[in-house]
Amino acid sequence: MASLKDLKNRIDSVRSTQKITKAMQMVAAAKLRRAQEAALAARPYAAGMGKVLAALGAVYDGQANAPVLLSGTGKDQVHLLVVATGERGLAGGFNSSIARLAREHAAKLLSQGKTVKILTVGRKGYDILRRQYADNIVDTFNFREIKRVGFAQAQQVTDKVLAMFNAGEFDVATLYFAKFGSVISQVPTAQQLIPVKLLTKAEGAVEAPIMPYEYEPSEEAIVEDLLLRNIAAQVLRALLENSASFYGAQMSAMDNATRNAGEMIGQLQLSYNRQRQAQITKELIEIISGAEAL
Repeated sequence: MASLKDLKNRIDSVRSTQKITKAMQMVAAAKLRRAQEAALAARPYAAGMGKVLAALGAVYDGQANAPVLLSGTGKDQVHLLVVATGERGLAGGFNSSIARLAREHAAKLLSQGKTVKILTVGRKGYDILRRQYADNIVDTFNFREIKRVGFAQAQQVTDKVLAMFNAGEFDVATLYFAKFGSVISQVPTAQQLIPVKLLTKAEGAVEAPIMPYEYEPSEEAIVEDLLLRNIAAQVLRALLENSASFYGAQMSAMDNATRNAGEMIGQLQLSYNRQRQAQITKELIEIISGAEAL
């Protein structure tokens, strides 16, 4: 049984931890609002880009001269998994849920005889995936020193993906991130980047107008440029969604940790009081017994 001094030290230790988790919860709540606004603001642009591409891409339906980013290489052998996670932990299952989705997809592809390459964005994703797929990781991006991720960071990832694709290093690229729902809801999501997966009518694609539009410059030039911009826009959206999801998950995790610390303090305080009372009772009995012996 722990002594009174040990129990007192444990209570003080848990109280110190509770102060830290409470402070982290408040910091995450403050950062969440800004990150959530950025993520929600990026959604209409990314969705609008997809609708425009769906309308222009319909022109190439079934044609052999479609852009390679739209039609793909014609093969499905080498897959690049772009796994975007957080740079830090203490966010519950946020990082592990994204890595789990990518890990399951990688295992499925490998079982089919495919070649898998992994590009990690975020230190935690790299730390998790290297345990099982260290030989498959081709590169990693670490934005830990960046206070607010933006288009510059998304463009770095996009340039690397496009450079690998132009070099013929993969056939299909899939992006993994967590879509922000709420403080308690972050949904691990997989989105195909290359070849670009166009929206269907059910997903909100714009139907071709009765009177076709005339484009200047040509449709081919517009599609080529939009395809490049679309990849950067989707990567940026994923980074912003991840940022909001991370702070939401961290806020929830730190709230739970603070509550658990409070419950532990209550239990330790109860044990301390009981043991202290038992010790006082024992001393009283000894004093009374000694007095009666005299």
